[in-house]
Amino acid sequence: MTKIRVRIPATTANMGPGFDTLGMALRLYNEIEVEEIDGQTEIYNGGLKSEKDFKDNLIYESIVKTMDEQKYPYRGFKINVVRCDIPICRGLGSSSACIVGGIAAANAIMGNRMNLEDMIDLAVKIEGHPDNVVPAALGGMLVSLKAGGKVKYSRVTVPDELKFAAMIPSFQINTDFSRKVLPNTYLKEDCIFNISRSAMLISALYNSEFDKLRICFGDKVHQPYRKNLIKNSEAIFKRSRELGSIGEFISGSGSTLMAVLDKNTDEFVESMKGFLDELEDNWNVILLEPDLEGVKIDI
Repeated sequence: MTKIRVRIPATTANMGPGFDTLGMALRLYNEIEVEEIDGQTEIYNGGLKSEKDFKDNLIYESIVKTMDEQKYPYRGFKINVVRCDIPICRGLGSSSACIVGGIAAANAIMGNRMNLEDMIDLAVKIEGHPDNVVPAALGGMLVSLKAGGKVKYSRVTVPDELKFAAMIPSFQINTDFSRKVLPNTYLKEDCIFNISRSAMLISALYNSEFDKLRICFGDKVHQPYRKNLIKNSEAIFKRSRELGSIGEFISGSGSTLMAVLDKNTDEFVESMKGFLDELEDNWNVILLEPDLEGVKIDI
């Protein structure tokens, strides 16, 4: 049987005002291997067999939904998570990596029946919103939306000078729970606040107007409500500003916090590590760059 190896990047979504629409792939990866077998599906993590029910595995679920949609007959699979660098439930697209990886592996097994647009449409159908799965599939930063049952997307230029410091805590935040803390209605002025900043964020990135970025990452749709779920978020953002960041935002639904840097990146990371070590939870900080390739398949 053919063994498919897939590498999927982490993603950061929302990026301030771009709730469920803006996302960017990052150079932090999961890798999976998938092959068809005649028996029951087996799940492995780093070569060690998982005791959990394979039917609850999101990679397996995505493979099966892909093949069911294409009416491709299957029996079972051997799925091995070879590399798992994307932390779970931290706002860095771990579920999107499973979905995009599963769809890409299934499509390769089927002989590439689906084109890229079909794969993206299915990924969004499984995930529910496009801001993580589209950059995971394509790489780079994108603005994405659903229209008429199809996903539309456009690339956003990210200047090469920009780096992203991810402050990742030991505690998780469930995406479904984090959505429940959001209000059902918003004031008109709050909507205008976000629309203006989303538009200017894309323009400021394109024109390398770094002095505008902190204003552009402002948000009144999700961050004011979710920051209360992330202990010490205000203190970490304040320290980021003191250390020279040019913008900060909650990555996805949290719990990861992101600081945008244009210089002195090593000094920022070193100083931030010292600050985070003083907090009650275990925090780590890693410096990331945009991934421009998206999902990669090796047969």
